[in-house]
Amino acid sequence: MKTFRCTKCSQLVFFENVTCERCGSLLGYLPESGEMSAFEPAGDGVWRSLGAAAADGAWRQCHNYAVENVCNWMIPADSGSPLCAACVLTRIIPDLTEPANRSLWYKLETAKRRLLYTLLMLGLPVEPEGQQPGRGMSFVFKQSTDAEPVMTGHAQGVITVNLAEADDATRERVRADLGEPYRTLLGHFRHEIGHYYFDRLVNGTAWNEPFRRLFGDERADYQAALDAHYENGPPDGWETRYISEYATMHPWEDWAETWAHYLHIVDTLDTATACGLVLAPADTSLPQLSDQTSVDEASFANLIGRWFPLTYALNSLNRSMGMPDAYPFALASGIVDKLHFVHDVVAASRVAPDQRELVAHPAGGDAPDGHAGHAGEQAPSAT
Repeated sequence: MKTFRCTKCSQLVFFENVTCERCGSLLGYLPESGEMSAFEPAGDGVWRSLGAAAADGAWRQCHNYAVENVCNWMIPADSGSPLCAACVLTRIIPDLTEPANRSLWYKLETAKRRLLYTLLMLGLPVEPEGQQPGRGMSFVFKQSTDAEPVMTGHAQGVITVNLAEADDATRERVRADLGEPYRTLLGHFRHEIGHYYFDRLVNGTAWNEPFRRLFGDERADYQAALDAHYENGPPDGWETRYISEYATMHPWEDWAETWAHYLHIVDTLDTATACGLVLAPADTSLPQLSDQTSVDEASFANLIGRWFPLTYALNSLNRSMGMPDAYPFALASGIVDKLHFVHDVVAASRVAPDQRELVAHPAGGDAPDGHAGHAGEQAPSAT
């Protein structure tokens, strides 16, 4: 992710910030220009951008920013939707009659916005399911109950995330119980969106056959594969061909795990490049890193060549802090081949830069209601 500054006072700010700590200005993200801007009130709920040349015009806070405090994106003042282009993708939100759920909802939306930033940076198609039935995406955030168990997963463009995954203690307990080296909320989003893009970009296309040569035949019975995985565990020597034990279960999961890992790589490298991170040790036998090529323009060889020295440095820094490795993975050649395949699919599916926009409202038609839905309700969408 790029670095951001307050456009009023030039203070460094983060993607999630809502207020500049130095000058106190309200901050808002503008997905149209990919910039974080400072704003001043212009009356009647309208805001004026301060100092961002690409942000001329009148703006409003997303309803989930102004009212629910779970967003920080802005929308044009004349938009027909109360929700920003990220929040409009959420079809069902948690039950807010339970006070603890609001902070969990915030974490879910924060991770989702980071996911969307990366998808748009890579030029991947991002369309609301309500406007593109059968092709678009939507998100469902629900709490699991005895009467209605909720499983995190993907089905026909709908990505469901169990609310418990947003609770850090619960998620860490599950990670330890399952013996996973890595389990994060953002990782869940990247994995599940991988299933979506398999359906969107690979299934039924010329990519099918090369996919099967690398990942296996996705037509294999999924339930049988699931049962076999949990009964027998991963095959011997899986580390040479799969990024995780879970990836060994079925070609669909192998693809989703590999896709998620590719997003980890490009987003982390994008952040390192934006920060100008260079590794230039006095001992020239140690890993070096000086290339600053934009990740959306880099070849796969360039990305992998930069990834190994960066992860060496990340893990070394973490160990100096007494923390576990930030990157607890080893990329054997068979895994690198699969990552290369994902890179090729992404590159071939790239949307032109001038078309990389989320659509927050329909062109014409009635605007949705200006409130967010609770669990079991559909949040406002552009339908």
